Amino acid sequence: MQIATSFKVGDFYEAIGFDACILVEYAGLNPFGGLRSDSIPKAGCPVMNLRQTLDDLTRHGFSICIVEEVQGPTQARTRKSRFISGHAHPGNPYVFGLVGDDHDLDFPDPMPVIGISRSAKGYCMVSVLETMKTYSAEDGLTEEALVTKLCTCRCHHLFLHTSLRHNSSGTCRWGEFGEGGLLWGECNGKQFEWFDGDPVDELLYKVKELYGHGDDITFRNVTIASENRPSPLHLGTATQIGAIPTEGIPCLLKVLLPSNCTGLPVMYIRDLLLNPPPYGIASKIQEACKLMSNVTCSIPDFTCFPSAKLVKLLESKETNHVEFCKIKSVLNDILQLYTNSELNQILELLMDPTWVASGLKVELKTLVDECKAASCRIGEIISLEGESDQMITSYSVIPNEFFEDMESCWKGRVKRFHLEQEFAEVDEAAIALSKAIEEDFLPIIYRIRATTSPLGGPKGEILYAREHEAVWFKGKRFVPSVWAGTPGEEQIKNLRPAFDSKGKKVGDEWFTTVKVENALLRYHDAGDKARAKVIELLRGLSAELQTKINILVFASMLLVIAKALFSHVSEGRRRKWVFPTLTEFDRSEAGHNTRLLRRAEGMEITGLSPYWFDSAQGGAVQNDVNMKALFLLTGPNGGGKSSLLRSICAAVLLAICGFMVPAESAVIPHFDSIMLHMKSYDSPADGKSSFQVEMSEIQSIITRATSRSLVLIDEICRGTETAKGTCIAGSVVELLDAVGCVGVVSTHLHGIFDLPTKLKNTVFKAMGTECINGQTVPTWKLIDGICKESLAFETARREGVPEELIRRAAELYDAVYAKDRTSSSPEKSKSNVSTKPKLRDSVENLCREVESAVVSICSQNSRAGDVKCVVIGAKEQPPPSTIGCSTVYVILRPDGKLYVGETDDLEGRVRAHRGGEGMESAVFLYFLVSGKSVACRIETLLINQLASRGFRLANVADGKHRNFGTLEEARILVR
Repeated sequence: MQIATSFKVGDFYEAIGFDACILVEYAGLNPFGGLRSDSIPKAGCPVMNLRQTLDDLTRHGFSICIVEEVQGPTQARTRKSRFISGHAHPGNPYVFGLVGDDHDLDFPDPMPVIGISRSAKGYCMVSVLETMKTYSAEDGLTEEALVTKLCTCRCHHLFLHTSLRHNSSGTCRWGEFGEGGLLWGECNGKQFEWFDGDPVDELLYKVKELYGHGDDITFRNVTIASENRPSPLHLGTATQIGAIPTEGIPCLLKVLLPSNCTGLPVMYIRDLLLNPPPYGIASKIQEACKLMSNVTCSIPDFTCFPSAKLVKLLESKETNHVEFCKIKSVLNDILQLYTNSELNQILELLMDPTWVASGLKVELKTLVDECKAASCRIGEIISLEGESDQMITSYSVIPNEFFEDMESCWKGRVKRFHLEQEFAEVDEAAIALSKAIEEDFLPIIYRIRATTSPLGGPKGEILYAREHEAVWFKGKRFVPSVWAGTPGEEQIKNLRPAFDSKGKKVGDEWFTTVKVENALLRYHDAGDKARAKVIELLRGLSAELQTKINILVFASMLLVIAKALFSHVSEGRRRKWVFPTLTEFDRSEAGHNTRLLRRAEGMEITGLSPYWFDSAQGGAVQNDVNMKALFLLTGPNGGGKSSLLRSICAAVLLAICGFMVPAESAVIPHFDSIMLHMKSYDSPADGKSSFQVEMSEIQSIITRATSRSLVLIDEICRGTETAKGTCIAGSVVELLDAVGCVGVVSTHLHGIFDLPTKLKNTVFKAMGTECINGQTVPTWKLIDGICKESLAFETARREGVPEELIRRAAELYDAVYAKDRTSSSPEKSKSNVSTKPKLRDSVENLCREVESAVVSICSQNSRAGDVKCVVIGAKEQPPPSTIGCSTVYVILRPDGKLYVGETDDLEGRVRAHRGGEGMESAVFLYFLVSGKSVACRIETLLINQLASRGFRLANVADGKHRNFGTLEEARILVR
């Protein structure tokens, strides 16, 4: 790990040599080492950009030591004294001074320290987060699952246990004894160190040594027992369905959530897919999602606050007022979930998934009570949005920018009653400063204005010198000595040159007086005292909340999960996905070959669509998959075999995580592992051909497969000669059939059907074809039977292979294989039928009046039905139950006007309206109607009738539609 060293020089941090090169390459700073080739590289970082620069470096894995000069007078040509002022590294980001900032800064995710070892169960991975003071140990991992975790987790330090040097797999050995293997290839590209002893104890010792902690620092074990939990996904499975974004593979993550859902919720969904939960947790996630799909009330905005950031800021006492407001929003969102009758059950269901994700076990009552207490305490200290009792000082003789810069760094951060004495001192100092400037500078200004000549005389003005935080008099062609005997003479005599903080004259045009300088000093002292008091209060609040860190971490994680699931349900409803019936294997008869299920046997999916197609837009070919055993699948090139395997794999993975699936209905067992093998590539680094890589993956699958596993293998043994490849494929199918697992093995090796295999449960399936205008084309439908038509020539022709080449290939084929040619005439398959937070009093009163008027008006309209209005508060959003439904809505704009509209996409319309200037806090009132035409009529009716009842509308013109919204129209609708 490299160390970049910086020296503070004035308002810059300067680096030289190799450290300067690092700053230029990884932090984007400009070099200033000179143009000569032998110049020493230099780079400088302005103090204001220090944190961003350090974040950029730590994101790239560097550790940084910040060295500052000792402030104070020094003699010329003497060596400057320096001291280490800070240290930042990937596992512990730099936050010093954040408490004084006035905005929310990006916070890089701290990287864990990871240790890998071998055990009797397989591979063990220990992960330690120094920021959170937590560790977890996951044992029994396969090599492929471990590599998947390493690929999706950047680590600060990687430690490899000496047990890895004695790899007993027979494929490779480690370190100085040789190289090779999937795991070695992943680790060899990273910097790592060897360690021995007990993996957990030794790694924790290494972490304490690395971060300079004493033995008194303890780390909390957040390991969740893996009993009855499905195996983590293998790297091949994860990449082939896009759980890990891979070029050329449809990304599963992108279709599970709306495009506007980013950050922590996406990371939660990804981690859940890579590490599916136990049956009990998956059931609760699904039950919560079902409730989310049907809620009719507005839902919180779900403030997502990174747990590591929260812990780091509170423990370092660097939480500023903006962060405290976000923490309070987190707490208030939890309380809103609890107090709302529709959302309360969802909150209760999310408690266990949050425990699994955070490693913290918290009771619901404890969570609610602690959130109330913490929210109340933050509200007692922090100045919240909408409070206007801390206006910036303003005087006509002093530029407003001066007071804005001096006071915005502390006003509006904590409640005023904590700073009454400091406010009084600042106000008195500001009055004294204004008076001093009026007495010493204004007479000179008046004199200059009275004597200004068109030929150009003396000029002067009162200006704010931002760099020096001072208000001074600036004059051009101004010589005080020639003004003797004129009005303002006394003030002119008092002027003296302005000096900066280091005693250096600022320039020939800047002047001040002793009285003004004393007033400035008094004002700055009063402001510094107020700012120090604010920081003291903020640090004190951080110290108080340190006792509630576990509750805050749990609450923030719960909201991340809630936002992820609500977003998934919204997208799932839009895509017309369904909730599957998730069944559990009967543990009471858990023999090796037992396939008994608690409620149903096998897997049945009706109307399965490829996950990357939008079912709501149509166009996807749907398939019915009724699977109680292994399918041996054949079909032509381009017939949809690979797509079917990916679709089944994705649907099952989503189901066992508790999510919606792209189908019309589904019954899916909670498998103990999902293994998908697609095409293999060679690995030159390991000296392995594509067939060797394939056999390595097949070996991993057959040794891990059980009767509760889903195994999907695409085009088995494609990388070797046909005869022996066919025999290997036959023996693999025979073995999986004996194990009793559910799955699909697809192949073009049609000789497999001529082998004397001993198959008891395997079913022959094919991807169908049909003849159109004399041409055989795929239907992409799953059917019973065997298909030996590859459509190889047609595929080659479609991809632009020269016709003469295809013609010659056909001749060669007829010469050798004509007598063995068989064509499948599959039966045509049956066609598939697609079948609130509290508002302010004024807004709350207006909302009640509007709701009463809307209900009254709509009661005249028989098509409106029973109108039930729902309010969406300032920081809320509509529930997923509105998706695809016709909705009429009324906006209570901040200017007091109403806006009436209708839509079939309320969530998108709310987002669009709130994107307008000044509309961030707009309140919405909506109700559902039976169709778009009815919505249009009621929209126009409301525009006319609300206006006639005295409400101010922003879109009155929309009420002029002919025959819409009039009283006559209302009578017609009633009839």
